[in-house]
Amino acid sequence: MTRPGHPHPTERRAPGTAEGRGRGAARRAAPASGPASGHGSGGRTRAWAELLRVSALFSVPGDALAGAAAAGLRPGRGTAYAVGASLCLYEAGMALNDWADRAEDAVERPHRPLPSGRIAPAAALGAAGLLTAAGLVLASRAGRPALTAAAALAGTVWAYDLRLKHTPAAPAVMAAARALDLVLGATATGPGPRRTAVPPPAGRTPVTSTPAAGAGADARTVRRVAAPAAALAVHTYAVTAVSRHEARGGSTLVPLGALAATSALGAVTARRALRKPDGAAALVPLLPAALYVGTAGAPLLHAALHPSPPLTQRAVGGGIRAMIPLQAALAARAGAVGTAIGVLGFAPLARTLARKVSAT
Repeated sequence: MTRPGHPHPTERRAPGTAEGRGRGAARRAAPASGPASGHGSGGRTRAWAELLRVSALFSVPGDALAGAAAAGLRPGRGTAYAVGASLCLYEAGMALNDWADRAEDAVERPHRPLPSGRIAPAAALGAAGLLTAAGLVLASRAGRPALTAAAALAGTVWAYDLRLKHTPAAPAVMAAARALDLVLGATATGPGPRRTAVPPPAGRTPVTSTPAAGAGADARTVRRVAAPAAALAVHTYAVTAVSRHEARGGSTLVPLGALAATSALGAVTARRALRKPDGAAALVPLLPAALYVGTAGAPLLHAALHPSPPLTQRAVGGGIRAMIPLQAALAARAGAVGTAIGVLGFAPLARTLARKVSAT
């Protein structure tokens, strides 16, 4: 989400930077698409696909699905609303990102849809506003708690793009956006607190459950969701920190730190499978955890050994793609094997579309 990443995320142009701010001659030498290339329905579609970075969309639904799994719930109508809201808010962040960077991109990335004239800045800003409103409306259909989470996510997206993107707080803001996206899925899937009748003993007056009981259930849900939300936040922070060096490269410690973080996340996610004596089913989380470490780890190691801009950018792309197996691993760890398999199915789709439209 921007997801600030929106977030989400890491999924957007190098989160925390203006994707390759100051990339220099290599970027300015990129082939520029003039306004004429946006003429016609096909050209306009391509321009919007580039602006919204549609290949990164597949990294979004897993947040809500992992949130539902973490809460111990099966995906339902509320989860679908959460996925729709997340997608809208994510794309709102994409459009707003390019609108906010339009002057900078005119110098460094003139081939992008706004500086090339294929999309008007007002259209991009209008799309960001409409997508944000649509996301909030969809979240509201899942209940007030989901709307509250979506509103917090939307505020994070706009604050990141308009104010915080180029500050030291950028990685933390992006991490918060991803965590909020998972919380959105959990709150949208779960039923609201209810006062349910308690069958009384014979001859006694019926009583109802107390607010404290509902508060206890809410506290348990928060505890269950906190760990997977923190895992997504740690991953997003690490990849965003690396992305801040993709323009010039030269950083060895940051990719190494990100590699350590992702390796630790993979180990923690898989640890429960190794310790549970429940047969082969307990080993299901191992596959997505291994895929996660492999997808994120290898490019990070290359970037640490040879901290050039191309390898650093490749490490950022690997971190974006690794979000999908991480979401699947978190769902499997919560016992939602079917959800985990479904989330993993997004990975080949994302890879195929990324060949046509870059996710960064």
